[in-house]
Amino acid sequence: MLRLISDNTSFKFIKLKLVSFSFSAIVCMASIFSVIFIGLNFGIDFKGGILLEIRTTSNIGIAEIRNNISNLNIGEVAIQKFGVDSDYLIRVEKQEGSDNAQQIAVEAIKSTLNASFGEDIKYRRLEYVGPTVSKDLVSDGVMAIIFAIIAMLAYIWFRFELPFALGAIVALLHDIILTMGVFAVLGLEFNLATVAAILLIIGYSMNDTVVVYDRIRENLRKFKKMNLNELLDKCINQTLSRTINTTVTTILALGALYIFGGQIIADFAFAMLWGIVVGTYSSIFIASPILVYVNVRRNKETES
Repeated sequence: MLRLISDNTSFKFIKLKLVSFSFSAIVCMASIFSVIFIGLNFGIDFKGGILLEIRTTSNIGIAEIRNNISNLNIGEVAIQKFGVDSDYLIRVEKQEGSDNAQQIAVEAIKSTLNASFGEDIKYRRLEYVGPTVSKDLVSDGVMAIIFAIIAMLAYIWFRFELPFALGAIVALLHDIILTMGVFAVLGLEFNLATVAAILLIIGYSMNDTVVVYDRIRENLRKFKKMNLNELLDKCINQTLSRTINTTVTTILALGALYIFGGQIIADFAFAMLWGIVVGTYSSIFIASPILVYVNVRRNKETES
């Protein structure tokens, strides 16, 4: 089996805990300030706008549709496949002005598409996403992330013990904050797909952390007199090959998705790529070293 790193590494990760904690604290604070003062570039899902579903009767692609409506000066436009291959969903940001401004934008889109494709375009659905719906989507997205964190806390607490759960949650919050921070700094669109990416990052990061925690719990039973710092280093090194192999193969798949998947999923793929990197970092340099400070029990209760 191909291994990117030896199974017999002996890196002293725990010696770097103060450096890694300080670095993470600085970048997390920078991310929080970026979100507060720069702000997130919310997409149509969160800002409100127009949803227009169309069906094509000939081989018309996203690029052709986008080329035809890109010069209408109606702001941000997102086009994606919806349902079967011949169905597309066109999202347009909320137009400045009254409801009449929204209707004018819709008519402009229809006129342009009709002129280019004629009867090859069928209009199936038209919706306006207003401020109330947008606010609901924002609150629902936030609640989804909060519930995911609470569920992970309960899972780790039940499977291991409270100190492990605290370490895992700190690592998860670290990953979420850094992901939101990079989106604010780079001005990438933050939409429902990004929320889905964050939820996936939570799952990936937690899985990575659980692998290390399983080895820590196992070694706590085996080496009851070993210095805790040495034991944690031993556990991280024993799982390091698996962690790196999984991370690299995931990055290769997501990298292909980011490069060849098109603009529609580029931000989603980038969020996943960034999350995988910071999730791997946090499982090694945050979740495990923090156990030094949270009074992990080394008696028989660790076997529960």
